[in-house]
Formats: sequence, C-alpha cells, structure tokens
Amino acid sequence: MNNVPQYRVAGVAFDHMHIGDQLRVAQLHPQAEVTGVFDTDKARMDAVCDDLGIATELRHLDLQQMLASARPDIVFVCSPTDQHLEYVRLLAPLEVTIILEKPLSTSHADGLAMHDAIAGTGSEVYVNWPLEWYPAHRMTAKVIAEGLIGDVTEVHYYDGNRGPLGHAHGKKTLALGATPEEKNGNWWYDPASGGATYDYLGYGTTLGTWFRDDELPSRVTAMSFVPDGLFVDEQSVTIAEFASGLSTYRTRWGTFTDPWTTQPQPFCGFVVVGTGGTIVSRDFATTLSVQTHERPDVHEIDVDESTETTKNALSYLLHCRETGVAPSGPCTLETALKGQLIVDAARASMAAGKVVEL
Repeated sequence: MNNVPQYRVAGVAFDHMHIGDQLRVAQLHPQAEVTGVFDTDKARMDAVCDDLGIATELRHLDLQQMLASARPDIVFVCSPTDQHLEYVRLLAPLEVTIILEKPLSTSHADGLAMHDAIAGTGSEVYVNWPLEWYPAHRMTAKVIAEGLIGDVTEVHYYDGNRGPLGHAHGKKTLALGATPEEKNGNWWYDPASGGATYDYLGYGTTLGTWFRDDELPSRVTAMSFVPDGLFVDEQSVTIAEFASGLSTYRTRWGTFTDPWTTQPQPFCGFVVVGTGGTIVSRDFATTLSVQTHERPDVHEIDVDESTETTKNALSYLLHCRETGVAPSGPCTLETALKGQLIVDAARASMAAGKVVEL
C-alpha cells in the first residue's frame, strides 16, 4: 500500500460528537489527510480540533471557503439528521464521497432524494453506522451468511446510552443532570431529528436487514416514551412482523451505564434466532454466544478481529475503491434505505397509535 496520503478529507458540521472520531480515523489512515473542517460554532469546532491537533488554518466558519481550500475527495457530515439532505445536495456537484453520520435521514423520502441528488454527478453517499464495524456484529453477519444458524426467523435488538448529553467526542464521559429546559435547547432534543428513536432505531433496523439478507417486514407497530417536559422520546419499542414471526427493536436514552464502559442490563446488541440455531452478539464483545442443532448448549465462539479494512467506514470504503469491489452492507444507501422504511413505519405507528403496513 502506498503510504503517501492520496485522499483529501474534510469534516462538515460539529453538531454530532462523532465528528471527532471520524476526523481521528482520517488522521490515522496512511492514505488520508484532513485538509479542512467547517462549523458555524467556532468554540465547538475549536474544542475538538485543539484536542486532535488540527491546524488553525484548516478551520473554517464559511463552508464554501472551506470546500474551495480543502478540495476534498471525502466529506464527513455530522450535522443534525434533518440537515443531511441539504448537505448532500450542496456537496453532490463536487464529485466527492459523502459519509453521513448515522442515521441516514429523517425519512425514506429524504433518502430517495439523496439518491436522486447524486445521480450522474460522480458523487456517492454512504452512512457511517458505528455498530457495523463492531467485530461481534460483523462476525454475526458472516456466520449467518455461512449458514451457521439456518434461515433467520427473528432479530431482537436493544441499544442506547446514558443519554446524548452524557458524553463528548472520543467517548469522554460527561456528568448527567441536565434539566428538561437545558435538554430542549439542544438539537438532540429537537423534534426535527432528535430523540432515542431517531438516534438508535436505524441501527437495529438496518443491521437487522443486513442479517436477514434484505428481507423486510409486512407490518410494524411501535410505542415511545416521552418524559414530562421534553419534546422527544427517550425510549421506544418497535415490533415488526415478518413471514417467519415477530422481531423487536428497542432504543433507550437512559441505560444504567454506557455500553462502551460497562455493558448495561438489558445488554446492548442483538439476539438472532434462526431455523438452525441462535446467536447473541453484544456490542464490543470478543465472543458470540451460540446454539446450533449440532450443539444445543450455549457456547462461545471467538470473534474475528477487525482488519485494517473493516475497522471503520473510511478504511472500508477506501479499500473498496482501491480494489474495485462494490461496497455492501449497512453503510450503503441501498441497505440504509431499507432500514429507513422500518423507522418511518415505526414513527407513523407511534403517531397514529396503530399497526402500520410497510
């Protein structure tokens, strides 16, 4: 591999704390270099850039000025989710790879509009779902594809954290205790794209679609819990009806602990049931808990370690570009759009209080 940086990377919007994680990934990749960043909030941008050692001259408060100076090949977008389509439309003419921080969008219609916006431009859109790069979940997809548990009949998902105001970039822990008024002043709690459902349901539905080889449900029902004084939910439960039975997807802001420090109970991750076995895949785990017809006792199998090409979205997409392999899985617009269909149905069910057909 040529270790001279070949790809120019820019970061747009520091609203989502994952911007620091993505810029750090670019700094560490031998073929990439950060050539510019943009945000409308200088203090917020400076706090992250100072921590990462990003030069002052690469920081911009004017987006067009940054794009002209950075001349990026790849752009990370970490804005509020309802602004994703706006940024895709703006960036599409530049022939760049756009990596949106999860989720894809606030609606399937916006996702389709992104597809239309990049058509014929030479630009591409992908979604960074951090759970896609967790070795346990990649291993789960691998062994399902190999037939370890037969055909998937159920996927059960639970995930979340102590709350979006409980950590900063780099998973730095922050004290909790914000009042409802303080929460409502933050974009995470704005109904336009905030709430635990928007934050975490797409993980479960998109990775679940990956595990199920793109199978979609016929009907969806969902409920959410909005605490007093807030405008958005901090908990939701979604039930999806497939030909083989029911699958469930639960989201939670307010887990007892953050899963990257200590796995809470209920644990964060997936339980996958198949015609020939079961898999428990926990976030950050180094083993999977498995049952099969051949060995019905619950036993552990070691998880494959991440390779240099599967440890994050940037490494994976650059590997695909270098080798000519078409990207696949949750990061692709195709799979993310399928997951978004289920999210849309869940939100419609929450609003109407009834079962919704997909």
